[in-house]
Amino acid sequence: MLLSNKVCVITGAASQRGIGRATARLFALHGGRAIILDLDGGQAAEAAAELGEAHRGIACDVTDKAACVNAAARVVEEFGRIDVLVNNAGITQPLKFMDIEPKNYEAVTDVSLRGTLYMSQAVVPHMRAQKSGSIVCISSVSAQRGGGIFGGPHYSAAKAGVLGLAKAMARELGPDNVRVNSVTPGLIQTDITGGKLTPELRADILKGIPLNRLGDAEDVARSCLFLASELSSYVTGATLDVNGGMLIH
Repeated sequence: MLLSNKVCVITGAASQRGIGRATARLFALHGGRAIILDLDGGQAAEAAAELGEAHRGIACDVTDKAACVNAAARVVEEFGRIDVLVNNAGITQPLKFMDIEPKNYEAVTDVSLRGTLYMSQAVVPHMRAQKSGSIVCISSVSAQRGGGIFGGPHYSAAKAGVLGLAKAMARELGPDNVRVNSVTPGLIQTDITGGKLTPELRADILKGIPLNRLGDAEDVARSCLFLASELSSYVTGATLDVNGGMLIH
């Protein structure tokens, strides 16, 4: 039980085939209390109920700082602490550079980057008070290679910002024994990619992946488990690639 009695908050985790939902399930299997945050409170509650009575679903808009603070306070009020935060909430848009309008830029960067900032700010005071905590930020291979398959340049920019923010947080929060790390998934089969991956595109993508398969949400969840648990107790400011070798440095 790698997360026995740990209180674990995962944002954007209500989607059935998403990385957040898979992470919540895995954390629960390892003894953690999974607190699922999502825009849709009903879906969040349903997702948590599937995991059992020890878990909770809470409505939260991560682009609203007050909502993040309130969600964190609610968790602490009920469970007494927050041990793990997975900043998973994010959206993508398949737009070309010149087609990005202000509303597109704001929508994508608000959720991925501002949401990571606000939710982290909401939990850090509690982690500092208990002198322990692990924050895992979900970025993307798109941030490293300058574009992805389904995300536009503004998505790359937002996810690259997440990497920089996480490193800066790790440096500042280290003395408080709060670790901050990032995961950069490659092409993962989720609801976001569902229906967009034609057989031809799939075959073409696999040519560039040494492990010769697309990733599943569980692949990313396992990496989050490592970074959330004491297995990575001396790891902070790191970026863990989960892409089957798509981007070998």
